[in-house]
Amino acid sequence: MADLLVAYLAQIGVEYVFGIPGGAIEPLYNALARSSRAGGVRHILARHESGAAFMADGYARESGKIGVCCATSGPGATNLITGVACAYDNDIPLLVITGQPALPAFGKLPLQESACTGVNVLGMFQHCTRYNSLVSHPKQLESKLVAAMQCATRAPRGPVHLSIPVDVFRSPSQTLVPSYDLRALLAPSSLVDDEALASLCTMLSESRKTVLIIGGWCCEAIDPILQFAQLKGATFVTTPDGKGLVNPYHPLFRGVFGFGGHASAEAALCDEDVDLVLAIGVSMGEWNSGGWSGSLLNERLVHIDESEDNLALTPMARFHIRGRILSIFNRLIEGMHDGGPGCTRPLERTSPRLVLPAWRPDAMLAAPEKYESDATPIKPQRLMRELGRLFPPETRFLADTGNSVSWATHYLHPADRRISERRIGGGERKRGAGRRKAGGGWLRVTMNFASMGWAIGGAIGTAVANPDAPVVCITGDGSVLMNGQEISVAVAEKQTVIFVVLNDQALGMVKHGQRMAKAEQIGCDMPPTDFAALARALGAPAHTIRSPEDLAALDIDALCKRKGPTLLDVLIDPDEVPPMNVRMRVLLNQH
Repeated sequence: MADLLVAYLAQIGVEYVFGIPGGAIEPLYNALARSSRAGGVRHILARHESGAAFMADGYARESGKIGVCCATSGPGATNLITGVACAYDNDIPLLVITGQPALPAFGKLPLQESACTGVNVLGMFQHCTRYNSLVSHPKQLESKLVAAMQCATRAPRGPVHLSIPVDVFRSPSQTLVPSYDLRALLAPSSLVDDEALASLCTMLSESRKTVLIIGGWCCEAIDPILQFAQLKGATFVTTPDGKGLVNPYHPLFRGVFGFGGHASAEAALCDEDVDLVLAIGVSMGEWNSGGWSGSLLNERLVHIDESEDNLALTPMARFHIRGRILSIFNRLIEGMHDGGPGCTRPLERTSPRLVLPAWRPDAMLAAPEKYESDATPIKPQRLMRELGRLFPPETRFLADTGNSVSWATHYLHPADRRISERRIGGGERKRGAGRRKAGGGWLRVTMNFASMGWAIGGAIGTAVANPDAPVVCITGDGSVLMNGQEISVAVAEKQTVIFVVLNDQALGMVKHGQRMAKAEQIGCDMPPTDFAALARALGAPAHTIRSPEDLAALDIDALCKRKGPTLLDVLIDPDEVPPMNVRMRVLLNQH
């Protein structure tokens, strides 16, 4: 049965399974070994099971496929839970496979039993998966696998879990050829509510000034969304998890709304002339709604999303439209070009590109003088400037939970990103496979559950999925001390990942949050750690960075071409307070 499971993964183009072996899951590893020898699906060994889940998360975001991770029973399975919960709260599709002792041993205290008669791992996963089941008979495997995969890839997306006893895994299969075509079964639906779309077109035609909020689930549709913004002449802001989908130098961009965001984005939404706000692919959690800001949650709001769960969080909105975002915006653009029902042509154009004044993100920064500072130790603001300037346009950046995500969200602005798509014959939708992958974007962050160390494993999964693009992991010293052992995986797999460690000898967000809240300073300071030496001990070259001059001296081109990871131990100014006012506003109001 294990070979059949691997055959299904191969059928949908999954190339890697991330995990750690053990006795209860040995048959799956035997099948992966056979697959690897034949040039098929292969295994990547994590150093901790949570790291395996984070790697599968990063792989899913970059490849647009489902991420797969596995672990043995008992502690192997429980170690996965943090990474799985993180994926659940961020709608990342994962297939999670855990082992179990043989069925006849249930209830007899076998080693690492995690069934209902032991430490009930299945019950634990119930609260952080979209589908969760014990495969108690070989004939259940195919039907439960198909059901799980459909739940993983249909909105709301997320992880699914199958717990498979070792004797079921070892059971012979009548065939190694899948009975079902998963590719067809998992193909996205393009259904659109025509009546709702006509109502939206009417609202757009009557709107004097429209602003878009682009969320993290707009990736598949980002090109037509930007094309729509140009045709409509609508400015747009993004959520923190949507920032990586757009060019920060786009003339219509007004910054990030939410955690680590910009006053310019808040101003764009609070503009009294704005009578329509389209929130697109936005989950409306604390970090990507400005702490449930009143400037967003009001009667001007139209919420567009594929997930009914997300739409349920905006009962105050003027209008909801549910459907595949790509299909909705393809139809909107066609209507604007063709003058379809309820749609007018908002802009008369003489060329396919909208000509607007240049927009510089520097203008919206909270501390532009620190963005240019030559001070030592290096200002984190200046570090973000240099990272955006030095690395090539195809670089993927992952910002870890903590100060890393706030600094990156506010100050990281790589240039030379595309503005929108070219369309054939005006309104006709773009043909071919040129759209971005379903989980793409130049910046990846994690919202909601926000696990420290997510970016370390996620960066490795990203590099595995796309070995042609450099990957930069922006992480903190606290996260490295939790999950830095996964750097060893990048060494073993020869993945081009540059780990940038913000070393301020503290749990920075905790330290600054305590100061801003006038709370006790406790549990946040850490002793000096030489992360460059730690990386070398794991087999990765490393550099200690104290100043902008140290950064300038690096051969970035060589780092990006090297088949293997590099670590930059960056000693940042520990007194610089990250842009985290949204978080503090919510915390201080919870009393």
